[in-house]
Parts: sequence; C-alpha cells; structure tokens
Amino acid sequence: MHENSIRFGLLLAMAVSLAACKILPTGETPGGKKAVFDPDKAVADIWQPKVIPYLQGKAGAFAEVAAMAKADPAAAGAKYGNPKKQANSPWTYAVKLDGKIVAANTESRAATIDVDVDGDGKADARVQIGPAIRGTALRDALDFIDFNSFTNQIDYAQFGKAFNVHANKTALSQLPRENLEGRTAKVLGAFRAPSGQDLPLVTPAEIEIGPKP
Repeated sequence: MHENSIRFGLLLAMAVSLAACKILPTGETPGGKKAVFDPDKAVADIWQPKVIPYLQGKAGAFAEVAAMAKADPAAAGAKYGNPKKQANSPWTYAVKLDGKIVAANTESRAATIDVDVDGDGKADARVQIGPAIRGTALRDALDFIDFNSFTNQIDYAQFGKAFNVHANKTALSQLPRENLEGRTAKVLGAFRAPSGQDLPLVTPAEIEIGPKP
C-alpha cells in the first residue's frame, strides 16, 4: 500500500504540473501575439513615412555623388551614405539620377537599363528594373536601420530583400519593357560603391520613364 501511495502522489503531482503549463504554438508569445518577423510588412510600414522622405533628403545628383565616391569614398559616405553602416561593409549612397536610356536588358528577370547622365551618349549608371533585384542597397543606405536591432542575420537579410520586393511592387512592375532606348529615366534610389570599372548599379525606390522619343 505504501508503494502504491507514493506512485499515486507522483502521478498527481505530474498532472497538476502539466495542467499549470500552457503549450504555445510556434511563433506565439505568452501574451498571445505572434513573434514571427514579417519583413514585407515591416518595410511597407516605413516605406512612405520614412524611407522615401529620407532618400529624398539625403540623395545627391548622380554625377556629383559618383565623382565624390571615386575621389573620397568616406567623404561621399558621410554626405550621401550611411555613416552608421557596419565597419567592414562598403559604402552605399543615396542618389537622384536623370538621363537618357542608351541600352536595355529586359530578357533577364534581373532586367536593367543603362542611363547616360552627362549627355555624351555613353552609359554612366545601370539601373535595376526587376522583377529580380540584386543586392540590398536600399536597406543599406538608411541610417535609421540598425543591424543590432534584429534578432539574427537571417531576419536582417530578409529585411533587405523585402525592400527590393516592395520597390518592384510599388514602382518597377508598372514600367514599360519595350522600346526603352532613347527614353528618359528619372530615378530616386541608392547604389553600392562599384568595384573596378563596373557601372554603378542603382536600385530605385522611385522611377519614371518618359514617353517614346
């Protein structure tokens, strides 16, 4: 009888303990709120109130930004970039670009247009027009985005991609894809300091393409 009483007591204690525990679904906090990070919503929430105004205020004319970035990347970064960037990351610059399209590659999902800014007939910048967009220039140009505020590297990377998805949804997906050469292009966006002789690769937050000439 004594052994049976001990067993019964143990079972009763386990039952009380389990009853006191609440098993939460994955991604839910004790308060019932979802803890899963939603990068697309996070970007959508700040796009109009913060991202666009920031780029409009920070961006410089492409010719000026590109020249300064080539001569003194740090000085260009202080003026047109994100001084709060991670130390080992290249500079990313906010830029306004206005010129004529001299070439277009729309066969790839990572479509681009080459734009002549100074009127010499040669491309000065390559602008991404999606739907696939390379890099995280839009995220990296913003000084109010802090890597340390993210739970992990994966969330930070997904946040960077979400900027490209949102730019494509709000600006790039409506662009014409035919007969682009000779048209004008007006862009507000960002580019990472290019390597070697590569054209600066600009990611637009806003873009206008003019009518056929």
